[in-house]
Formats: sequence, C-alpha cells, structure tokens
Amino acid sequence: MKQVKLYLNYAGHCLAKESEAIQGGRKQKIKFHALWGLIEHPEKGWILYDTGYTPRFYEATSSYPSKIYAQLVKTTIEEHNTVKAQLAAQGISHLDIRHIIITHFHSDHVGGLRDFPNAQFYASRKALDYTLSLSSMFAFSKGVLKELLPDDLAERTTLIDEICSKVIHPILGEMYDLFEDGSLYLVPLPGHAAGQIGVLLETPKRPYFLIADACWLKKSYEEMVLPNPIVKLFFHSWSDFKASLHKIHRYHQAHPEACIVPTHCAETTDPLVQTKLDMDVL
Repeated sequence: MKQVKLYLNYAGHCLAKESEAIQGGRKQKIKFHALWGLIEHPEKGWILYDTGYTPRFYEATSSYPSKIYAQLVKTTIEEHNTVKAQLAAQGISHLDIRHIIITHFHSDHVGGLRDFPNAQFYASRKALDYTLSLSSMFAFSKGVLKELLPDDLAERTTLIDEICSKVIHPILGEMYDLFEDGSLYLVPLPGHAAGQIGVLLETPKRPYFLIADACWLKKSYEEMVLPNPIVKLFFHSWSDFKASLHKIHRYHQAHPEACIVPTHCAETTDPLVQTKLDMDVL
C-alpha cells in the first residue's frame, strides 16, 4: 500500500452502558468518545475521517422529538474540543480541509461537517440515500440529526461505490480505492448503519483498519462477542452487522500486526490519541 500519515483525537463523547455495548459487560456507563482522524496524503493533502460532535448537537436536540435522543445519549462537547477548533490550535485552517470520509451519518460522526465548506465528502450510495430519505421529524430514532448536515450535502458527496475503482480483498471482499493510488481503501461494513464504511490504510509505522461502529469494543472482533440484543432496535441490519464483524474477526486473525480501531473503544483509542498534533507518531 502507498503510505500516508495518521493522527487521531476526540471531539466530545456520550455515555452508554457497557452491558449494552457487549454481552457480559458491566452495567455501569462508559464514555463513547467521538473519534476523528486527520490523514496526511502526500499529494491530496489533509483528509478528515469523520468529524465528531459540535455544540450544534445541543441546538438540534433542544426540542421534542429529537430531545429524546439527547436524553438517551448524554452528550458532552465544548467549542474548544471541536475538530475545527483543534485544527486551528495546531495551525490548520478549516478552509484547508478538502476531503472528508464519512463512515456513516450518525450525529457523533458528522457533527462538524458544516465547519468545512471547502471539503468534498465521500460516502456510500446506500448511506447517503438512506439518510436523505429519513423524515426530519423521526430521523433521530436512527441516530441522524438532519440539522447537522450541510444543505448541499448531496451535491458535495462523491459516491465511492459509483466513482472509485473496486478492489477485491481476500478476506474483506469488495473495497474501493479512494484516490486510485492504493493509499486509502474504503471498506463496506454495513449493519450498525446503512452503508457504513471503514478505512484501510498504512502509515510508515504499521497498517490501520479504522472500522467506525462495526463494533464498539475490541473484544467483539477478537472473540466474536456480540452486543446486547437490545441494540437491534437501533441497528439498520443485525444480519449485516454480524457479517461485517465476522470479516473483521477474520482479518484480525490473518493480520495481527494491523491496528484495528473501533471508534468508541477507549481501550484501543486512548493510547492512540495525542494532545499535540504529530503526524509521525502513528
């Protein structure tokens, strides 16, 4: 693979019971950090992997029925912790971000999209179409807050499964070569959300597989332990979720050198995030 550089950090968090995230987990609530990533491509420049929360979440959930969403997830985000503010503190203007990979359209992954007016978005056809088809009134029940989405979302979104070259991985199956140079492969990981994708990349240090919410805790893909069945109510497809998890499990077994990164697994992400932006650590 063509190597890139990677930086990871958090932009807010919500709370969820560990016992719901994984069968046999503790009943206590744990932080589900909104992980985001900055990728440095040698030709394409800065690329964002998701955009975390922003305080716009509070505005979007200030009244019913969307307020139910905020009551369930108990989100915390301050302006200085948004992706835009973090980048500015490190000398990177939000106007310099030209590419954003959207793994799926849940609010903790797209909260900052409106902060990057010069960016082209990349998502799957199924993810975009499903999101746009949801009614503004009840989209919250599927984890989507339409107020967070740019008005020109459809026009600015490149549909990876229609534009990018398809590559067949022996374990992961179909994936898409984002820039046609072998640097970033976008891997379909549906189930948790319609059309969800992950990112396969390699830095000078090691390979990384950013799997979004294909599972929440690393024990899931390591030992094939599923979440509590209650979460089926919020998933797009339970059968697709299990199939995606099985692919990740097999990939982990075949490539133990790769760092697999579920967005909300603090055990995985805490050692990876850094206060100071340094593109040579990961």
